[in-house]
Amino acid sequence: MSTAVSRGWARIVSLLPGRADLAEVRRDPRRNLLAGLTVAVVALPLALGFGVSSGLGAEAGLATAVVAGACAAVFGGSRLQVSGPTGAMTVVLVPIVAEYGPTGVLTVGLMAGVILVALALLRAGRCTQYIPAPVVEGFTLGIACVIGLQQIPNALGVAAPEGDRVLVVAWRAVEAFAASPDWTAAGFAVAVAAVMLVGARIRPTVPFSIIAVAAATAAAQLPLLDSVRPIGDLPAGLPAPSLSFLDPAALGGLLTPALAVAALAALESLLSASVADGMTVGQRHDPDRELFGQGLANIAAPLFGGVPATGAIARTAVNVRTGASSRLAALSHAAVLAVIVFAAAPLVSRIPLAALAGVLLATAVRMVEVGSLRAIAGATRSDAVVLVLTAAATLVLDLVYAVVIGLAVAGGLALRAVARQARFDRVPLDRGDHDAEEHALLAEHIVAYRIDGPLFFAAAHRFLLELTEAADIRVVILRMSRVSTVDATGALVLKDAAEKLRRRGILVLASGIRPEQRGVLASVGALEALCAAGREYATTPDAIRAAREHLETHGVLPGPRERPPGRTDDPAESPAPSP
Repeated sequence: MSTAVSRGWARIVSLLPGRADLAEVRRDPRRNLLAGLTVAVVALPLALGFGVSSGLGAEAGLATAVVAGACAAVFGGSRLQVSGPTGAMTVVLVPIVAEYGPTGVLTVGLMAGVILVALALLRAGRCTQYIPAPVVEGFTLGIACVIGLQQIPNALGVAAPEGDRVLVVAWRAVEAFAASPDWTAAGFAVAVAAVMLVGARIRPTVPFSIIAVAAATAAAQLPLLDSVRPIGDLPAGLPAPSLSFLDPAALGGLLTPALAVAALAALESLLSASVADGMTVGQRHDPDRELFGQGLANIAAPLFGGVPATGAIARTAVNVRTGASSRLAALSHAAVLAVIVFAAAPLVSRIPLAALAGVLLATAVRMVEVGSLRAIAGATRSDAVVLVLTAAATLVLDLVYAVVIGLAVAGGLALRAVARQARFDRVPLDRGDHDAEEHALLAEHIVAYRIDGPLFFAAAHRFLLELTEAADIRVVILRMSRVSTVDATGALVLKDAAEKLRRRGILVLASGIRPEQRGVLASVGALEALCAAGREYATTPDAIRAAREHLETHGVLPGPRERPPGRTDDPAESPAPSP
């Protein structure tokens, strides 16, 4: 017991920050502080917008950006990752708010944080490397569509209709707007989105989001435009940490939503960290430590009224592009947002909701990489199917279900492709030391199959069907030297085929069985069926000689005494030709 405890403690210590992290923070502080300031300017409207979209209000988004951003910066596995509220997480939170209310979301966030810490201790961080690119791209495309649709009510200046299905809510918002159109809010949203999209093409390094939001806020103070709804009152500062939201009786019912939130937080955070690695040279994140940091961030954020957080790809990309090289940048981004929360809450409360909707609409558009979508869709038909199906499932169902569906379909298509690589070819017998007449007799009664590639569950039954259709023969030789892998299903199929052929009076011989395959074949009895009476041969010529002896014994072929003079089983024993 003490050994297990000591190992567990050692595992926890390995995930905590060390001296190397402290030394790294001290390098080039000026550049990292400037990068953190830039990221904070970009993150402010996003944090406000995602907080509003989640249903818990702008203050929840700010609390998440500050608390979760700081925790993940210190304890996370990436030096460059920036964490906070994201659009993908907002998509998951909306139905949770509708069903369980704000306290349910806080409880789910806390539970998800505990799950993420457990995943880190179990070394589950490397699982994301097995997620295919079409699933990731389809997931991102679906999220972008959902984020855009979520902004329709605020962009049109109507009250958000009830419901947790984004397509239904967006349609009802359009109907409400059509009944009493007011283009003021729509003008704000379109103008902010246009400034961000056009400005990013002209000057990518300029934070046009904060410029557009500031201009919209100033314009909204004019008497002619005062009908645009603002965010509303914000508390000056973060609330004191509290567990008053926690209801132990509701934990059981919230477990499934917590698992979904934890799965999404792990997926998005690790993908974002991978993006940061790809944008730099020599930077590599620790996936298990990243899960640990995100777990602590999601445990801490609900205590201050924050929503669940993940690594944010857009903010992380800005962080890298502005020269960040250490955790100090992400930590200073959280500190700047904290100053804004305490010092500028009255000013922030005047920001129009339509302006935030425009920010998120532009964010959704920028999430879609048209080049990547075209490349994957044009790669293979299977990749296109997985991409479209994952995007559609993200839009219609749930994000976690969408990833599961995408993985299942991608896995099924991959298995089909691998199964098609397996070949079961009937091959001509090696001529060996047989003359033409004897070779013709052998070919009448012996058939050889060469098995190429994997013999596993997805391909095995096709092999069984082909093999057992053999007719008018006495011996079947299975050439197995080119079998790359065998699973239990493939071994059982071999056993069944050998037994069915034997019941028909057909002898089954095997040649070239690899040592690494013997264990699987033996475990299900296939090795015994293939090697009855010791009939296993290293090479195909050995198997053919054994088949000939079997046919001679049963009178199908002439025995050694009936052969023409000068013909023996071994060419070395044949008399020398006359000079």
